[in-house]
Parts: sequence; structure tokens; C-alpha cells
Amino acid sequence: MIRQFKIIVEKHPDGYVAYPLGLNGVIVGEGDTYEEALMDAKSAIAFHIETFGMETIASIPPVLEAFVAEAGVAV
Repeated sequence: MIRQFKIIVEKHPDGYVAYPLGLNGVIVGEGDTYEEALMDAKSAIAFHIETFGMETIASIPPVLEAFVAEAGVAV
């Protein structure tokens, strides 16, 4: 079975970090490139489901859309 996940990929000075939306638990991928981080995140998702079972995603509705916004905040 294939299930689609929204995965955020962030570019940092020292590489890329990727994490899925809408999953319980901490699931993170990283890599030197966008593609490496994405593949690492996909592998982490599969491992998470394999380890904790399908019930980790069964009760969570899929994320339909994801938005990135930037806002100034006084600090």
C-alpha cells in the first residue's frame, strides 16, 4: 500500500533536514542534498510504521494542504 505524506524539506547552511506532517512521533531525515534528506525521511517514515505499526497512521487524517508563511515578530 502506498500512502502519500507531506514532507517539509528545510535548507540549512550545513545541509538539509526533512520531516513529515501529520504523523505522531519524531521522524526526521537529513542529508547533504534535498534528495538525500527526502529519501532519508521516507526511510524514517517506513521504519516508524514498521516499528510501531499501522495504527500510528490509521487514526490520523492526511494533511490536505501545507502552507509556509513568513511573519515578522517583535523579539
